[in-house]
Amino acid sequence: MSVQRDCAFLYDERELTYRFHDDHPFNQQRIRLTVDLLQEAGALHPNEYVGSASATREELLLNHTAEYIEVVEMLSIDPGNPALSDTADRYGLGEGDTPCFEGMHEATSLVVGATLKAAELVMSGQVRHALHLGGGLHHAFPNRGGGFCVYNDAAVAIAAIRRRYGARVLYVDTDVHHGDGVQFSFFGDPNVCTLSIHETGKFLFPGTGFAHERGDGAAFGTAVNIPLEPYTEDDSWMACFETSINRVIQSFKPDVIVSQHGCDAHAYDPLAHMNCSMNIYREMPRLIHRLAHEYCEGRWIALGGGGYDIWRVVPRAWGLLWLEMSGHPLASRIDSDAGLALPPTWIRKWQPLSAEPLPPCWLDRPGDIEVMPRRAAIEEANRRSLEIALQYL
Repeated sequence: MSVQRDCAFLYDERELTYRFHDDHPFNQQRIRLTVDLLQEAGALHPNEYVGSASATREELLLNHTAEYIEVVEMLSIDPGNPALSDTADRYGLGEGDTPCFEGMHEATSLVVGATLKAAELVMSGQVRHALHLGGGLHHAFPNRGGGFCVYNDAAVAIAAIRRRYGARVLYVDTDVHHGDGVQFSFFGDPNVCTLSIHETGKFLFPGTGFAHERGDGAAFGTAVNIPLEPYTEDDSWMACFETSINRVIQSFKPDVIVSQHGCDAHAYDPLAHMNCSMNIYREMPRLIHRLAHEYCEGRWIALGGGGYDIWRVVPRAWGLLWLEMSGHPLASRIDSDAGLALPPTWIRKWQPLSAEPLPPCWLDRPGDIEVMPRRAAIEEANRRSLEIALQYL
């Protein structure tokens, strides 16, 4: 099928019902903030929006067990039932980081359905690129939830791509937390390569993502992990990311890229220990975009993910992702003017709701991010980790 347009933006306000409770750090208001920022910037138009439908049980079964789906459905109806607390705990949906909530199955099925729609639009040739910011729930496993994730939309979509199109899939995860659920879902599949760059699991959830996790059997070498030291800054993060993704894509030669764009490696994020600025969220999508065209005929499916400073970081990072994917001229303006201002209408609208002053510019300004005194030692440790991660490629 010939390409009808270049890029699709998957958005359904019903996905905002995927929320745990008022004090939970996973706050889907960040999607609304991002959409509004892009609209105020004149960078998101009605013909770019695409709706979707909920994932079916058959589709969820591509990555999740029937037993787990049934438990999610049951907990969705009566999440406060004390008789179900042991069951909830057993499946990762208890009082920890991923507590069950009413309508959980329906909300998460919408998330999965939108990611499946994004994948189908790209694989069928209707668009070259598709973005679903509500997706990227990369910590869910086939038989349990965790890490704020109930169903794993990325893994379901990758399984659907494999089944319907037989395509080789490169999954790129830039969330500061290791993409464990996706990696281990395809740990034995030589036709799915997972590349995750993240803060080392020595200090951060989920405690995995070490360089020795490389895949099983015929899939050895198709799991690639770049665990970085706490307080890593832009230059070291980007050097490791650029080297690794170039090496991986040259070796693996995928047909399509599925990328997860958690933006929690920023210095402002409260749930990690990195010291990066907005610059990496301009540079990583640019690199992925170029490689998608060089190796995959442009086929690129991008998802959201983590990001817990919903006011100062997430809207700008995800806004920059869409500007790059859609080829909007505002991206070039930001490149030529690092101090380009955010739309003042957006700042005036949302500042009264934010406890922190909203940033005035798309990119961070000099002095916004503290310089790390141990920079040289951190960079050297990251360089050694990169060498170990890539030694078999």
